[in-house]
Amino acid sequence: MRSINATGSVWVALFAGALFGCSAGIGDSSSSGAGDSGGSDASDGGSAATNNGAGSEGGSTSSFNPSGGGTPQPGCDSLPSDDNDMDGFTGQQGDCNDCDANVNPGAIEVIGSADDGSGGGTGEYVPADEDCDGTADNVAEPCDAALALPGNDPYDGARAIELCKAAASDQDWGVINAAWVRANGVPASVNAHMGILNDFGPNVPPRAGGRVLAISSGTARDALDPGFQGGSASFNGVGVPPPGFPQDVSGCSGASNINDDVALELSVRAPTNATGYSFDFKFYSNEYPEWVCTSFNDQFIALVNPAPMGSLNGNISFDSMNNPVSVNVAFFDVCQGCALGTAELQGTGFADSEGGTGWLQTLAPIGGGETFSIRFAIWDTGDTVLDSTTIIDNFQWVATGGTVTVGTNPVPQ
Repeated sequence: MRSINATGSVWVALFAGALFGCSAGIGDSSSSGAGDSGGSDASDGGSAATNNGAGSEGGSTSSFNPSGGGTPQPGCDSLPSDDNDMDGFTGQQGDCNDCDANVNPGAIEVIGSADDGSGGGTGEYVPADEDCDGTADNVAEPCDAALALPGNDPYDGARAIELCKAAASDQDWGVINAAWVRANGVPASVNAHMGILNDFGPNVPPRAGGRVLAISSGTARDALDPGFQGGSASFNGVGVPPPGFPQDVSGCSGASNINDDVALELSVRAPTNATGYSFDFKFYSNEYPEWVCTSFNDQFIALVNPAPMGSLNGNISFDSMNNPVSVNVAFFDVCQGCALGTAELQGTGFADSEGGTGWLQTLAPIGGGETFSIRFAIWDTGDTVLDSTTIIDNFQWVATGGTVTVGTNPVPQ
């Protein structure tokens, strides 16, 4: 077993309010792409749409009407029992515009701008009521301001990343189920491998809301949080990896056994007008830089089922060389001599001699109204010491038309 260095230590639109009450609609009407089908860097500078707008890949589709909403379009005549736009909702079920499939009670509010076409040719942005609740652009506030550090409730894990809304029916979008599990999906005990943090050190505040989700093969705490331990904490012991993992990096053979694995698994139904989703994350490791390209290749994955096109064994978070998120990923730039320096290591429990990534954003496609599961998982590879931590935040729906492809890229500083 390796000894531990004395300086080492451990570690969318957002869902709008319903049962849990939460955050916002998605940005402008030019949707985003992120990389090629293999998950490479974003083409045309695309990124996830946000409330402040985003890059585009192909722009909005011809059938998408960002200024649609609750005002029926000319020539749109339908009976209350009709579903002319075939969005699964009739007027009797609350569809307020039966000529726009992106407008119905299962949709999410979209906040646009005049220059993205949602001004309707007037030169001014025209608010719309995509979800047919009678009010345009009524996005709710974040729901994670008062969440407790231990994260005993897995639904709090969802709330911490702005997944707040619960699906109230089989036509409603939102979280269907949340569970703490091991990497292979079996139930996990609640312990310090998971946590809900105010920040990750003084220089890493939340990307949205008031908390971030932390999962760790050590303790999911920063250096000032109760229960923090150094870089050899072990609670879950030997684990069973998902099929295809741990994933080796080209030219670097890693171990095949994992330990101290933990995951948050969410079952979610997408809004009917969604074409994709995104989330932000940062990865830190005590393994860096001494154990780069060795068998001790701790990993973080975001495992999606059904697996979208462009994923690798269902994982949607990897770099342009298909490397999994580990100490071998191309995005390691929080370290001595790296582009982002060591400021984002301060107060985290990771030493200046160790390292991590800047904020990264993963995008993936989804069909409107589709149900999927996503498992955010982390583990130690090869041993139980020199731990790694991932913090996750700012889940958003892409609901602006266009095409979304799987990929992970740095969030612009």
